[in-house]
Amino acid sequence: MTQKKFYVTTPIYYASGNLHLGHCYSTVYADALARVKRMQGYDTYFLTGSDEHGLKIERNAEKANKTPQQFVDEVVSGMKDLWKLMGISYDKFIRTTDDYHKKTVQKIFKTLYDKGDIYKSTYEGLYCVPCESFFTESQLKDNRCPDCGREVELTKEESYFFRASKYQNQLEQLYLDNPNFLVPEARKNEMFNSFITAGIEDICVSRTTIKWGIPVDFDPKHVVYVWIDALTNYINALGYLQEDDTLLQKFWPADVQIIGREITRFHVITWPILLMALALPMPKRVHSHGWLLQKGTKMGKSIGNGFNPYILVERYGLDAVRYYLLKEGPMLEDAGYTSERFITTINADLTNDLGNLISRTLAMLEKNRNSIIPVPSEYEQVDNELIELLNGLQEKVITAIDNKSNVQLALDHIFNVLRKANKYIDTVAPWALAKDETKKNRLDTVFYVLCETIRICTVHLQGFITVSPNVIFEKLGITDDKLKSFDSARKFGANISGLKTNKGENLFTRYDLEIEAAFLDGVVEAKKEVKEEKKVEEVKLEEVINNETISYEEFSKVKLKNAKVLACEKVEGADKLLKLTVDLGYEVRTIVSGIAKSYSPESLIGKTVVVVTNLAPRKMRGIESNGMLLAAGETDDNISLVTLDKDYKSGSEVR
Repeated sequence: MTQKKFYVTTPIYYASGNLHLGHCYSTVYADALARVKRMQGYDTYFLTGSDEHGLKIERNAEKANKTPQQFVDEVVSGMKDLWKLMGISYDKFIRTTDDYHKKTVQKIFKTLYDKGDIYKSTYEGLYCVPCESFFTESQLKDNRCPDCGREVELTKEESYFFRASKYQNQLEQLYLDNPNFLVPEARKNEMFNSFITAGIEDICVSRTTIKWGIPVDFDPKHVVYVWIDALTNYINALGYLQEDDTLLQKFWPADVQIIGREITRFHVITWPILLMALALPMPKRVHSHGWLLQKGTKMGKSIGNGFNPYILVERYGLDAVRYYLLKEGPMLEDAGYTSERFITTINADLTNDLGNLISRTLAMLEKNRNSIIPVPSEYEQVDNELIELLNGLQEKVITAIDNKSNVQLALDHIFNVLRKANKYIDTVAPWALAKDETKKNRLDTVFYVLCETIRICTVHLQGFITVSPNVIFEKLGITDDKLKSFDSARKFGANISGLKTNKGENLFTRYDLEIEAAFLDGVVEAKKEVKEEKKVEEVKLEEVINNETISYEEFSKVKLKNAKVLACEKVEGADKLLKLTVDLGYEVRTIVSGIAKSYSPESLIGKTVVVVTNLAPRKMRGIESNGMLLAAGETDDNISLVTLDKDYKSGSEVR
């Protein structure tokens, strides 16, 4: 029997700067789909990557005094670190600067040119640099880019054009024949009615005023326009027009392509037309999710309002962040991120519904059955009601995933069972049964039902959260991988009797909403300080050398504590300064330090440093610094921070 296949992609992220929580949503979403399909036994291929060419990157690299390649190498390194942090199980990471990709793009361009689908002309129009997109005047909103709201530039140059208008009828028919090609429905209607039926225009596919890109090999003064470069990554990663195209033959067309709504037009108009011109099949579904909003505004790198996922994972754990994104994220429409909503979701779902069920069950089992899962006897009506839910759970989860990739609905089904299990405890009252010796068999059955419920729900949660399931299996005493498999959770009644459980520590922390909201909002405000400071004056850090001795009492006035670096970025206009956000345990502070020539911002995130905490605040480049990092070194480019060789709680005294 041929193994079923599943190919899922994320957008390749533009390497113009560090990614934020909004980018994490697309990738965690695709990762969840890939994990569920692997559990089902599908041969799964999960692709993500980076889009590394274009004018914006060229300009950002120049500002950073780096070559474009050096610039994107640093950004991509940060991307990969972030995906490791977020538990992303991708099979391949494609870079548009990869040699095989560049050669394939040139082959595609030449193929389309040879068949007459690409021709040379002159382009004069309005161009948005951040979006790498051309627009007509009628498409602008208040004379600004309709996608990002920024100003556009008037551009006139010789260009190659893709004859997209030739495929107008085919594109319309694609939508009519495949109602689920683009979801959600509202996005499909918008694309079809506002862009497709209005008439497809030929597309500019080369530039002469941009140097950082893939050259047209038969006309080297032209650089391939970024969208043809970027969009073809989905087939180039599989070996299209390469010696070994085994993966292409196996996995294309893609089953689901996850994108954010700002790039919908390119993925459901330009991309299908390119595939038609290349005589390749269409992806089965493009899922265009909404934006993750911060105070009503889309999170964005250039805007500077994107929340740093490192801070959330460090403080609340990976599963809390993944669960929040999948449960509350913008799967269909825009979704607002707030600190209160984040904490409330963790407390209600993970701590109450899941964590509390496990704690209650294993505590009672420890007290009454020496932590051993007993053998059940006869089931009563209240048991059968819960068992019926468990027996139908897997089909509901699979249907939710297969039907428009609805991860939110899949999680709703799982947590509905968990909530019913908590109510089951209240109904059967195990503590009362334990007092009646004649109810011994009944209590055994209740304990078995609860442990089997936890096991089945945990098996299904493996597709969405990545750390806690293994901890829960350990608590249940499960070491046999068969009991962790998707197939084992299809029906209630696995042989888990006799396993010795271990209650251990609580799985999730219950957070104080007021305290945590204040902490998270404080981080956001600290980040805004640098973004809002546009014109600042460089302050040269003074080297203070004092050979005089001081008394112990004088030295004891200096307060040293360890701190965790939550976020770090360069100070605009200063080549030596970094602005760090550090967690002292009891508060978050901003510190400006002259170590930029020795440390990149990305290398410091998550690092433990030693901070002088009772220095008077000092403004550098308009930013108030509240502390000093301890470091050694004789020159600016050879500084080494003082660190600790053991892990201590943030805010511990250094003496």
